[in-house]
Amino acid sequence: MADLPKNPGFRLDGKRALVTGASKGIGFAAAVALADAGAAVTLVARSAAETGDAAAAICEAGNAAEAAVLDVSDLDAVKWFFDHRPAFHILVNNVGTNRPKPMTEVSEEDYDAVLDLNVKSAFFVAQGAVRRMIDEQISGSLIHMGSQMGHVGGPNRSLYCASKWALEGMNKSFALDLAKYNIRSNTIAPTFIETPLTKPFFEDAAFKASVLEKIKLGRIGQVEDLMGAVVFLASEASALMTGSSLVVDGGWTAD
Repeated sequence: MADLPKNPGFRLDGKRALVTGASKGIGFAAAVALADAGAAVTLVARSAAETGDAAAAICEAGNAAEAAVLDVSDLDAVKWFFDHRPAFHILVNNVGTNRPKPMTEVSEEDYDAVLDLNVKSAFFVAQGAVRRMIDEQISGSLIHMGSQMGHVGGPNRSLYCASKWALEGMNKSFALDLAKYNIRSNTIAPTFIETPLTKPFFEDAAFKASVLEKIKLGRIGQVEDLMGAVVFLASEASALMTGSSLVVDGGWTAD
């Protein structure tokens, strides 16, 4: 009788996970997914009240979560945060922003706001997490929340595309630098996802129609559509995957 291959599974019991921008939207969904899979999750965001409520909801469901206040644009605070905690096994690098407008109307302040948060902060959060992993000899998984706009272009998205393409390049280089430590780095590249931040945009019927025309599965993404991808990349099920992008775009980039 043939020996059965051992399914690595998707459980994360005994793992510590960190999710940035976790008080709502995609970050909160990622935290819920990781906690459901058995990880002890630390949710961070700038709002103490919202982050505390999010962590409390996860605990109420019977899973392990704690809240911490952190502004990831404050690099001194980021360093202090990692210096005063044990290493995490999983990082979901989720914080980001967007200022959609034609490239002819982009200001230097717009540029700095988007690139500093989406690229600079993401870089140094990853660096802080990785340094602790290396110090404690922990195999880990970095998951960066990218976008389909890190694979294509889009009107009025010059800054966002610039930041998400940069994130994809950083991710590939991270994977090469960190492979010797058995630390993996991947991105998730979603299409438009309905969140408290994006929902008002879809009240514009013309904009919503233009988005649905490109999403071949015919619907706006929901945060639940990303939860499986987060758990997959965090778990041993993706143990041979690094430097890649998991595109969850309903067929947008298939054209």
